[in-house]
Amino acid sequence: MDKAKDYNLLHVVMENSEHNDWQDAVQEWEIEDCQEDDNQEESCICGKEHLKYLFTIKNKNNGKVLTPIGSSCIKKFEREELDELTSINKKLFELLHAMEKNKYIRLDNEFFTRKLLTYLYKEGAFTTNKYGTAKGSYEFIVKMFNKKKDPTPKQDKKVKAIIMNDIRPFLKRILKDKIK
Repeated sequence: MDKAKDYNLLHVVMENSEHNDWQDAVQEWEIEDCQEDDNQEESCICGKEHLKYLFTIKNKNNGKVLTPIGSSCIKKFEREELDELTSINKKLFELLHAMEKNKYIRLDNEFFTRKLLTYLYKEGAFTTNKYGTAKGSYEFIVKMFNKKKDPTPKQDKKVKAIIMNDIRPFLKRILKDKIK
């Protein structure tokens, strides 16, 4: 990013923060939403054009909202939890698009991370079904994700069922209005 865009980001964030110090000001902000723009028609608050992922951040101290802000600008906040949530949001869209294209979804690093699985559990993606409770499904999926060997045919069938019957409908529901 060039110096002008860095300055624009700094200026906009500081203007909308309660603190006068960058390190303190960035602590005031939380990710509130993320949308995807395949046409990449939007520009970041810093001035960078052609954003694919349009984040909305909200100041928890004064309620002010900044949008759109790109993931590279969020990284400049140097806050691990924001970086993780940025990554998770991108992964959610990637996973949904792969499912929509009927791509074979394996429970591996291409589409999943432990943090993404935890996020899905906390947000209610897993349900109680014939395989057990939501918590049981989540724990099973994490166990399979961590497994070094390929799952047995029975385990693989259960993984596929959880992905298709829990995760897929959840993604469709939460992302349906977030794709431009």
